[in-house]
Amino acid sequence: MSSETQSHLARGLKNRHIQMIALGGAIGTGLFYGSAASIQLVGPGIIVSYIIGGFVMYLIMRMLGEMSTEEPVAGAFSHFAYKYWGEFAGFLAGWNYWFLYILVSMAELTVVGIYVAYWFPDFPAWLTSLIVLVSITAINLINVRLYGEAEFWFAIIKVLAVIGMIVLGLVLIVFGLGGEATGLSNLWAHDGFFPHGMWGLLLSLVVVMFSFGGTELIGITAGEADDPKKSIPQAIRQVMWRILIFYIGALTVMMIIFPWNQVGMEGSPFVTIFSKLGIGSAANILNFVVLTAAISVYNSGIYSNGRMLYSLAEQGNAPKVFTKLGGNKVPYVAILFSSACTLVVVAVNYLIPEGAFMQVMAVATTAATITWVMIVLVHMKFRKAHAQDVGKLTFPAPFYPIANYFCIAFMAMIIVMMTQMESMRMAVIVLPVWLIILYVGFIFRGNTRTAAAE
Repeated sequence: MSSETQSHLARGLKNRHIQMIALGGAIGTGLFYGSAASIQLVGPGIIVSYIIGGFVMYLIMRMLGEMSTEEPVAGAFSHFAYKYWGEFAGFLAGWNYWFLYILVSMAELTVVGIYVAYWFPDFPAWLTSLIVLVSITAINLINVRLYGEAEFWFAIIKVLAVIGMIVLGLVLIVFGLGGEATGLSNLWAHDGFFPHGMWGLLLSLVVVMFSFGGTELIGITAGEADDPKKSIPQAIRQVMWRILIFYIGALTVMMIIFPWNQVGMEGSPFVTIFSKLGIGSAANILNFVVLTAAISVYNSGIYSNGRMLYSLAEQGNAPKVFTKLGGNKVPYVAILFSSACTLVVVAVNYLIPEGAFMQVMAVATTAATITWVMIVLVHMKFRKAHAQDVGKLTFPAPFYPIANYFCIAFMAMIIVMMTQMESMRMAVIVLPVWLIILYVGFIFRGNTRTAAAE
């Protein structure tokens, strides 16, 4: 893929946009709701779980950052997989990521209707989903700067909500408003810091890792960053420690304020914090935040899917029609197609039981693991290709190749631990089936090309 071709995309994303896109993708339902499930697995040790998960994701983001800084293109890891590993690797990386975000977009678009129904129970959920789909798709079609601004403000709301929870939690800890000040004893008073031992810690890492999903969006933005050699390294350095502070800070405060074995039993952990302060509108505040979070993730999903299809089409792994750009240099065909697929899947979602839908989403989580492993493996190929000029790399990843082997082993462990969880087991079984489907699609694409050539 030539740099000339890539220059057709408008470079309208500033550093603040890129940082918030990554923050917006990573700070969402995993923290606002999912944290309760992981806390039940590991107790106060959830703090350690997020430190471990954050470190692994930082290593992976540095690998992606090294490649994206040297070759800032749309599609990021799909492009690198195609260039440095081969056609099937590029095909697999790109379509897997596109499919992942179609499923994620489907989930977020569906829950938007549920959140709005909290305030307006008679308003049709399908109409809410349709309004959000049309509005967010329109934002993405206008220009990339507008998308960046929208995601910047969506993410700001989520970030402020987390900061607010931390501040209010510290007020409870220090001053004990509404009662005695909360002591640190909640960290160990209820069966210890690791109530379920190391096994609980390992199980919690499965849930925790998927909370960090979305940080790889930094690589997707590289093709439209106005100064990628500066903004990509800055965004990766800054966004990782901010995510760790938001997650670890919020969860540490939560574990001190409330016994871990009661978290999730009285509603969302956030509602618990606000309720302890006597804020009667806690549920409304939380509902607004999670609604914004869902719209934010859907916004990022439409963006990333459009760029991934554009990149796949440039490689020849998707129809050339997806390379079409509007006058505003936005891949409008790819965006509209992704949006239409999401709409169809949302309609299907209404026709299947919730349990079946959750199984589909479990498959999506395995797709995230495929993406991370592909980044690590492709980075090794990238390094070998640049073996003669490693010293000239703008943003080299640390600890190569030890970090690569460590990340691969860690992800393998995550897959193994998924087999030990009832809600995840089926997804692991489906994983090889999904890889076979992708391979069949690749073969079909090759046969179609041969037929066209003849």
